Amino acid sequence: MADTKDKAKAKSAKAKVQAEPKFSKETYMWWYEKMKLMRRFEEKSGQLYGQQKIKGFCHLYIGQEACAAGAATALQKDDKWITAYRDHAHPLALGTSPNAIMAEMFAKSTGCSKGKGGSMHMFDKEVNFMGGHGIVGAQIPMGAGIAFAEKYNKTGNVCITYMGDGAVRQGAFHEALNMAMTWKLPVIFVIENNGYAMGTSVQRTSNVVELYKLGESYDIPSEPVDAMSVEAVHEAVARAAERARAGEGPTLLEFRTYRYKGHSMSDPAKYRTKEELEDYKGRDSIEAVKATILKNGWATEEELDQIDEKIKQVVQESVEFAENSPYPEPEELYTDIYIEPNYPFIMD
Repeated sequence: MADTKDKAKAKSAKAKVQAEPKFSKETYMWWYEKMKLMRRFEEKSGQLYGQQKIKGFCHLYIGQEACAAGAATALQKDDKWITAYRDHAHPLALGTSPNAIMAEMFAKSTGCSKGKGGSMHMFDKEVNFMGGHGIVGAQIPMGAGIAFAEKYNKTGNVCITYMGDGAVRQGAFHEALNMAMTWKLPVIFVIENNGYAMGTSVQRTSNVVELYKLGESYDIPSEPVDAMSVEAVHEAVARAAERARAGEGPTLLEFRTYRYKGHSMSDPAKYRTKEELEDYKGRDSIEAVKATILKNGWATEEELDQIDEKIKQVVQESVEFAENSPYPEPEELYTDIYIEPNYPFIMD
């Protein structure tokens, strides 16, 4: 059975590299290294959660790596990013230190949110990552608001706003889309449609199962994207960013992707079949990029293995950094509440 699965994966990956590569060696090598880092980081996070070193909620991105990596190469350094609570991979794609992300998972003071946010509330202003957000759909109007600020200030920047397929049931989604198109805001709305929201399929929760069509209600240019292909993600985001920078307003992209793990670490994912899971693993974006690299002679198996070993060491070092970092002092409860130091409601 294992041999059959390996052959299926190889066949699938081979099918994706028959045509000439669309991007440079440097881009493919960057994608490979970043997506491997996301995968290894999330695998280690799952292990640590099982050991109870990471507590609270934990939502892994395994299988969805192309959604973040492809967008990162399509956007510019000063563009803004915001997402929901499956949020470890996006800052990794943007360059946040794995040490700071792992420390945040451990609730340590050296974390990117000073240990106050944990798995679901990562922020990194330095790389323009405007955070993971725990309230379903709350980040959608916030993303539109960030885009409003960029337009108001004439920066030329865009805001890419990620959400899960379950979030499109929220009223805020429709309100934000309506306002964004009315005001022609430079925002890219991305539905990371992994098929199941928390654990219920799209087919059971909506009459509209092709979710990109929801954007058409507001005359927003909308399209589905094969988000198991990092190339397709890059191309779709690049088109949307070009429209936004030209003042033509928002785009809605439905990233059709898949998570290999459950919704969270507490989800046994019994609502899907093993055959379905294996089918998606056969389309794995990392394996497809690896096949393209090997086919074009840009690296050998041994060189890619060396990259993988280096990444494993980086992840292990992040664990050691997190374990050796201190917890926040009790006084930290009273900091980072108001941005204004002399806010009227602060009392001695």
